[in-house]
Amino acid sequence: MENSLKLIAGSMVTLSFATCALVALPFLQLKDVPAPEALKPYSPGQARGRNAYIANGCIACHTQQPSTTGAGIADAQRGWGRASVAADYHYDSPPLLGTMRTGPDLFNIGERQPSEDWHLGHLYQPRLYVPGSVMPGFPYLFEIKNKAETTKGDRVVSLPEGAIPDGKVVVAGEEALNLVAYLTGMKHNYPVLTPEEAKLAALRKARVPTND
Repeated sequence: MENSLKLIAGSMVTLSFATCALVALPFLQLKDVPAPEALKPYSPGQARGRNAYIANGCIACHTQQPSTTGAGIADAQRGWGRASVAADYHYDSPPLLGTMRTGPDLFNIGERQPSEDWHLGHLYQPRLYVPGSVMPGFPYLFEIKNKAETTKGDRVVSLPEGAIPDGKVVVAGEEALNLVAYLTGMKHNYPVLTPEEAKLAALRKARVPTND
């Protein structure tokens, strides 16, 4: 009985230290980090697209956290941009960091691939754009119509020749358009604030005078 109590007490102490080191302290260090000036809040469409990103399980296969290292090739050498920092996720709750890279990192996908047409077509059928891709298509986010039945408000997707039967078109649904707005808006190409700059920005935001 005594050994069991010691084991439980030791486990609780270890868990407490781990929680403080991995959760509480980082939160206290980062909770007041301001957003970089160039980072803008999500538009309503992008916010809905972020929800669609979550709902469709994109986080299961994609990360949003380029680093200075990689599996043989550093992320910067892949063209994925600089390593991410806490301030980059100021408007994300929760941050969609991800844990697997079955597909590429998407932190700067709007910079690497800004074409809305490409993203819509890729969502509809990935292998039309990336041969051998293991990404599933999302055809339920689109509607196939007769070309003659399209209306002025329809967003017809530009697909490679032969992708659909003659006389038919693929029309993007609102969820697909919002998701693409979210993806193309991911452009974290601004300079990163240094700790001193972050402190000064936080003081300016709070309108607290400095001694400088």
